[in-house]
Amino acid sequence: MVDLAYVIAGSEATGGAGIQADLRTFQQLGTFGLGTVTCLVSFDPAHDWNHRFFPVPAEVIAQQMEAATAAYDLDVVKIGMLGTPATIDVVAEGLRRQPWRHVVLDPVLICKGQEPGAALDTDNALREQVVPLATVVTPNLFETHALSGMASIETVEQLTEAARRIQELGPRVVVAKGGVDLPGDDAVDVLVDGDEVTVLRTPKVGRERVAGAGCTLAAAITAELAKGADVEDAVTAAKAFVTAGIEGRIGGRAPFEVVRQGA
Repeated sequence: MVDLAYVIAGSEATGGAGIQADLRTFQQLGTFGLGTVTCLVSFDPAHDWNHRFFPVPAEVIAQQMEAATAAYDLDVVKIGMLGTPATIDVVAEGLRRQPWRHVVLDPVLICKGQEPGAALDTDNALREQVVPLATVVTPNLFETHALSGMASIETVEQLTEAARRIQELGPRVVVAKGGVDLPGDDAVDVLVDGDEVTVLRTPKVGRERVAGAGCTLAAAITAELAKGADVEDAVTAAKAFVTAGIEGRIGGRAPFEVVRQGA
């Protein structure tokens, strides 16, 4: 039996994040991965490594989803960067066409270089159309602030409260990630599953963000769920996988290091 893991996300040209990181994660964790590309993102080395962002036309996204879901019986999907309201419309419509055992949403809210107004429209559309369809949402601290509406998140208790507020938007499970930005020596994630709260801690690996960590965590959760794990076991395994990838991170000429899946 082959376990299938599906991802709908953007392509990131350096390979450190996006669908490239997702598919490597699926492969490392023993699932057969396939994906739909929503946008093309490339960093601009000549302009402070800002993003250059090109959305895939909505009809092309719809065609990719049609082909993937027709070819296989897919019931677990990860949603990554969508990028525009039009993309969100077509992805939400496609998700509603069939039942899903799990929809894992990594709620990428902004792309550096987008116009602020366009980014806000995208954030609102994501909150209204895709978050309610998700079974598992994995916001980082910035995204947790934005989705919960909380002005300050500096403690585990506040992170837990923020996760509960996001849960009220529709998803059953919220994995709110403190990462390197939450004060303290540990990287703390709070898992809220129904009424149950689990706090996951590992020592921080450095104090700087590592590109691809969020993509990899959500993809690893997706792969474990595709293999039949329950949510808590999937999240625990994914956190260990990401921690190892951060410890084994790689760097090049870009001003950031990236997670090495399977390190």
